[in-house]
Amino acid sequence: MLKQITLALLAITTAAPALAFEPTRPVEFVVTSGPGGGTDNFARTVQSIIAKHKLMDAPIVVTNKGGGSGAEGFVYAAGYKGDPYKLTFGTNNEYLLPSVADVPYAPEDLTPVAALALDEFLVWVNGESKINDIKAFVAAAKTEPKAIQFGGSQSKDTDQILVSTIAETAGAEFRYIPFKSGGEAAVQLAGGHIDANVNNPNENRGQWQAGMVKPLCVFRPDRFPQGAPVHDGKGWHDIPTCAEAGLAIDSYRMPRTVWLPAGVDEEVIAFYRDVLKKVSETPEWADYVAKTSQTSQFMAGNDFNAYQTGDRDNVRKVLKREGWLVK
Repeated sequence: MLKQITLALLAITTAAPALAFEPTRPVEFVVTSGPGGGTDNFARTVQSIIAKHKLMDAPIVVTNKGGGSGAEGFVYAAGYKGDPYKLTFGTNNEYLLPSVADVPYAPEDLTPVAALALDEFLVWVNGESKINDIKAFVAAAKTEPKAIQFGGSQSKDTDQILVSTIAETAGAEFRYIPFKSGGEAAVQLAGGHIDANVNNPNENRGQWQAGMVKPLCVFRPDRFPQGAPVHDGKGWHDIPTCAEAGLAIDSYRMPRTVWLPAGVDEEVIAFYRDVLKKVSETPEWADYVAKTSQTSQFMAGNDFNAYQTGDRDNVRKVLKREGWLVK
């Protein structure tokens, strides 16, 4: 009888599935930007939602490593191969930086977990500019090549890539002036020191509210959803898409992304993917994307991989044309 019980217990133990991964010590959120930047706000919003809804028992420690346009953070995380306690927050800079700079990591050194949102881009001009639409803006650029000064965040990065795409599509020439951040580009435009920028909505919101800048068009496939007015009775929905306004660029967006080091087990990826999916379904996340005028779009697995491939291919065409492609 005892032998039969022992065999039965053994059978149950053998048939039981292995426990899924769950962190048992602090998880480090590696942020590939400085404090207060867009990626920092993204990571800290995710952290606060996880804590509020108790989506994970382990505590979270946020570390900012934003040097080298985010390369510092990716290099740091890549050095922890197989470590399930390093979750890195970035954008498409994870797989674009190695194409424009000699950085000591490759995109394959990190494992994609998910993208949670898409940052939108607009063409902005000074609030007192006589230009009120993108057609007039392009016409002015064609009349005086390189006279229009386009400000943006960093060199050979997302903003300058978009400005290059605008120039190629419109058959115009601009002068690009890099700044340390989109916030600095917003101040320069509001002060009339540059003629335009391609800031995200949140970066120029305050200046638009004050009438110091105005949007010409947005690079998304459809207009922003209806919402409250921002300035002079107009809100985000009143901004035409660039394609409908006459500039044939259907979409240009930047994903908010999360990564693990290479070599982690599939159950680790699945755990964090599921936590992030739950984050994206909370009212706090909806409030965050509404306030920042981002588009909430959760991508993981094949969807996220396909997005990366398409995004990287499109951007590398620009890098090759401009002579910026490193490898």
